[in-house]
Amino acid sequence: MAIKKRPAAAAKGAAAKRSKKGQDGGSTRLAGMDTYEKAVLAEYVWLDAKQVPRSKTMTMSMLPTSVEGLRIWNYDGSSTEQADGHNSEIYLYPRAIFKDPFRGAPHILVLAEAYNAWDGEPSIGNSRAKCVEIMDKYEDLDPWFGIEQEYTLMKPGKVGETPTVPLGFNEDGSEPAPQGPYYTGAGYGVAIGRPVAEEHYFKCLQAGVKIAGMNAEVMPGQWEFQIGPCRGIEMGDHLTMARYIMLRVTESHNCICSFSPKPMEGDWNGAGCHTNFSVTPMREEGGFDVITKVCEAFGKVAAEHIAEYGEGNDKRLTGKHETCDINTFKFGVANRGASIRIPRETEKDGKGYMEDRRPAANCDPYRVTAKMMKTTGECLNPEPEAEAKPEEAAAATPAAAE
Repeated sequence: MAIKKRPAAAAKGAAAKRSKKGQDGGSTRLAGMDTYEKAVLAEYVWLDAKQVPRSKTMTMSMLPTSVEGLRIWNYDGSSTEQADGHNSEIYLYPRAIFKDPFRGAPHILVLAEAYNAWDGEPSIGNSRAKCVEIMDKYEDLDPWFGIEQEYTLMKPGKVGETPTVPLGFNEDGSEPAPQGPYYTGAGYGVAIGRPVAEEHYFKCLQAGVKIAGMNAEVMPGQWEFQIGPCRGIEMGDHLTMARYIMLRVTESHNCICSFSPKPMEGDWNGAGCHTNFSVTPMREEGGFDVITKVCEAFGKVAAEHIAEYGEGNDKRLTGKHETCDINTFKFGVANRGASIRIPRETEKDGKGYMEDRRPAANCDPYRVTAKMMKTTGECLNPEPEAEAKPEEAAAATPAAAE
């Protein structure tokens, strides 16, 4: 028996109902379109097993009004070190929408979260899921974050291999003049890589990323951009998208962006991700005392924080180049050689924020912010100890002396 073909009008009608709800009509809607000329392109962006952004493009029938209107997608996790070849499907769940600064309107960038198709668990590299739990648990503290992302522009080496020479280093292999003129400098031979930094800045603004500033850093070819203030999970989302946009920008500038914490050995600064942080009690009267209390709490679990703050950080946190030794913890006002710096203005006002200077440039912002929030939450909002059961209480009571 011949299969009845569904009338095109019926397909269009069903998809039209979804369109009215601000949802992409998917393949049903696309099948009913005579041309894709007015279709919307969505670039899904996620993190692989090594926290490197990956992306792929989807054609959509319309521009959704929210993430709920986007489709759940999938990809081959065996090619991103997140699954085995015999069971490789990974689902992509949309979490945030940004404007596409490369293709322009109406096209979009979609920050997505990766989950295993076989067990529904977060995929390798997906630390966002755990971060959401922490942020939700302590949402009453209203955490604000601002991250200073340092990076180094490198000369391309062999394809697929990690580059070893920063922009600005001499062609003959000799080192440039010592650090000094490059930080916030201007001019040829000083502000090396400015076209990349500038284009990245504007692309982030066009995308809707909360980029707050940028400047040349201490080593030639080294720069920094700042993201924030961002609330809760938003910090990781916006920094992840800013990193992705940077990788896209460098594609047309014949250089490679390195987030290594120590891209060049020798008497050269490393690269960090200084994380500025506050919760409501810190921003209110008496906040300075709260900041001090939280800093002391951070000190008690310093090693736990370091474990979450990026790989290879021991090469950067040496006690030199405006860092505190990785095995030492200290905090202080206006001290850039401390683990945590409290701004002079915060001391003066008696409230404000603190800056954790330990996270490395390659840190996972979701793990960093989750750890900072967890330690702070446990310090300021300790959970009450569970009451002992009657039999446990009796067992714990010393016997009376005879």
